[in-house]
Parts: sequence; C-alpha cells; structure tokens
Amino acid sequence: MKTIVTCLFCLIGFCTSAQKVVAIKSELIFNNPPFAFCHAATVVELPNHQLMVSCFDGPFESSPQTSIWLTSYQNKQWTNPTEITNGIINDSIRYACWNPVLVKTKHQKLFLFYKVGLSPREWFGMMKSSTDEGKSWSSSVKLPGNFLGPIKNKPVELADGSLLHPSSTESKDLKHWNIHLEKSDNNANHWQYINIDCDTFNVIQPTLLKYGKDSLQLLCRSKQNYIVQSWSFDDGNTWQPLTKTKLQNPNSGIDAVSLSNKMQLLIYNPLPAGKDWVNGRNRLVAAISNNGINWKDVYTLEDLPDGEFSYPAVIQTSDKLIHIVYTYNRKNIKHVVLKIE
Repeated sequence: MKTIVTCLFCLIGFCTSAQKVVAIKSELIFNNPPFAFCHAATVVELPNHQLMVSCFDGPFESSPQTSIWLTSYQNKQWTNPTEITNGIINDSIRYACWNPVLVKTKHQKLFLFYKVGLSPREWFGMMKSSTDEGKSWSSSVKLPGNFLGPIKNKPVELADGSLLHPSSTESKDLKHWNIHLEKSDNNANHWQYINIDCDTFNVIQPTLLKYGKDSLQLLCRSKQNYIVQSWSFDDGNTWQPLTKTKLQNPNSGIDAVSLSNKMQLLIYNPLPAGKDWVNGRNRLVAAISNNGINWKDVYTLEDLPDGEFSYPAVIQTSDKLIHIVYTYNRKNIKHVVLKIE
C-alpha cells in the first residue's frame, strides 16, 4: 500500500497552493417546511440548470412517520417539497425512511435510492427510477438479496457504464461498522458485492473519487476521529488496506467530488469528537486536493459556537459550479454554490 500510494503521489505531484473559492449563493431551501425534522440531503443536476434535492423528513429521526421528500430548483426558486415515498409496508406496518441518494446516469435515467427500516442496523435498500427528469417515477422496489445500494453518498459511473455504489453496514450491537462496495449495471440490475477488508477500523458511509483511467480513492467516516481512506487501481474491483488520513473528523458524514479541472473537492467537519454526538458538527468546510493525500481547506461553509451542519452532498454541474447541500440544525437544508477561480 505505502509503495503504491507513494508512486501515485509522485506521479500526480504535491497539492498546489489554494485556488480562490467564492460563494455565489447561500440559501435555506425550505420556506416554512411542513415537517419538524429533516436530514441527509442529496442533490442531482437536471436539464437547463435545474436541480433536484431530496432528504428524509418527519417528526424526528427513526420515527415511522419519516418519509422521503423532493424539491426542484426551477425558474430560480425551489418548488414546494412533496413526499415521493414512505416506509409503509402494509396496513399495519410502517417503518422509518433514511438517507436518499439521487443519481443520474449518462443514459439520462434518474435513480432515487433510499433505505427503509427500524434503524441503520436493520434497514433494507429501496429504489425508484424516472426516465422523464423526475416528472414521474416508477413504483418503489426492494433491492435484490441483501444489497443496500449507496448508503449516503452518490455512486460513480465507470467507463463501461456500470455504477459503483459506496455502501456500509452497522452491527446490531453497535460494535462493528464495515464498508463495502456494490456494483450494478446502469439500469441498477445485475448487482455484485465487492468486499473491503476493514481490519480494526470502524467505518461507514464512503464517498468515491476518480483519478485517471482506473484509479479510485475511497474516503469514509470513522469512529477513529479521522477520515479513513483506501485506494483501488483496477476500477474498483479490489482495494488496498484502509489507512487513516490527516483529516480530523468527529464521526460525521462527508462527501466528495472529482472536479473537471482534475482537482478533488471534499466537504467535511474538521473538528474532533466531543462528549455528545453533535459536538464537532458546528464547523463545516470545503477542502481541495490534486492527489488525494494533501488537502487544503479553502472555504468555510459554517463556523458557529454550536449547531449542527452536517451530512453534506456535493456535485459539480455542467457549468462548472459546485453545489453543496447539507443539514442545517435538522430543521432545514442549506444550499451553497461555490465557484473556483
């Protein structure tokens, strides 16, 4: 691992000095939200510079009344949020909904992956799809077997059109977190499981970055107070042993995206964990790198004495702008647009 990464590091070069990053928009998405709680937003680009955002909402996290909601950015404003699906199983059973993930393939098919269940230890993967930019959706279907789909962060589409889904599991006794990958074709069929040896790390919610033809980096949330990584040099089929990065993180969700200028951009909480689970989620920043090893914080999204600004999702749209959505005190979703100059 050390030799391979060192060679890659030498080939790509050291991280350049920070480029200028400016925010051109910062807004709360929901006006008078029709729910008490919202969390775990995801964002995807639609035609004509439109966006779609989804999150799970309800009275509180894990409530059976939580459901998946959608809103779209059209004509320079966000539409009223609407419920797209819920956890109703039958007339007597309803479970909570969790962690939606939107992704659009190069073949213009739009997917909404999400989870349903009593808790992250017992949930199962669900999916809806659309072929008309989200105007209409298929019925919800359960993913085959024990596949969960992307747990929090978006899949990446490989050169052959297949989707690589970053996934993870949590044991019922809360002692073990493990990441893995799931691979499907671009219609979300023919699923395959890709194992990752987590060794002694407790890790969940990976995000994926692409480097060149067949090199990938995986970054994930951990209980070790730092972001943990792995590398693949065969298009995600096999992965190197996990290692701890230099990026401090208080066991909080992250997301990252490979930019058109060959840089990588990461959104994360850069503080240590505290006594309470929310400690450290009061600061949220954007960092860039050109090698995945050296990272530079380049923009502060939030920095307050307290509060929760967490679970970011980030994409770069066709106009090269960077769109970030994240939980804002579990009462709203914030949308920030960055431009790298």
